[in-house]
Amino acid sequence: MRRISLSAVAAVMAVSLISLMPFTAGRADDDSSPIYGVKIPEGYRDWKLISVAHEEGDLNDLRAILGNDIAIKAFRDGTFPFPDGAIIARLAWRYVPSAENNAVFGRDQSFVPGAPTNLQFEVKDSKKYAATGGWGFGEFKDGKPSDEAMHKTCFPCHEPAKGHDFIFTHYAP
Repeated sequence: MRRISLSAVAAVMAVSLISLMPFTAGRADDDSSPIYGVKIPEGYRDWKLISVAHEEGDLNDLRAILGNDIAIKAFRDGTFPFPDGAIIARLAWRYVPSAENNAVFGRDQSFVPGAPTNLQFEVKDSKKYAATGGWGFGEFKDGKPSDEAMHKTCFPCHEPAKGHDFIFTHYAP
């Protein structure tokens, strides 16, 4: 009798664990970008600065472009295409006047980052992302990946920069 109850308990536990696996697996990817599976890399805020930019028009933002060590070396050495493992981050904030700084200057001339808009990553893996020039893309807002429709626009936007390995940014030493 005891043998049957242990077998029954083991069977129930196995079925329970197997039934939970799809839900657990689904949650593991909730922080990945659709299509590409790019996640926010740990420690990206400690990466080195590649460049800064101000975009006007509908975007009206300030951007800091950062790179991991592989990307920084490629930029500095002029290595194209970028080697696998290179990751480029773009942090963006609203472009707002600085009342404090402008009071010192006596006129409107100082602008600073305001509220964050989004965070984007390009990850180089020439095999995994062969269909998109070797790059995988991820855009995140408030730490969550943007939807699939937005991610479908990433590679078409970068195609004009094919001659620079699909990267718009140039290194600002």
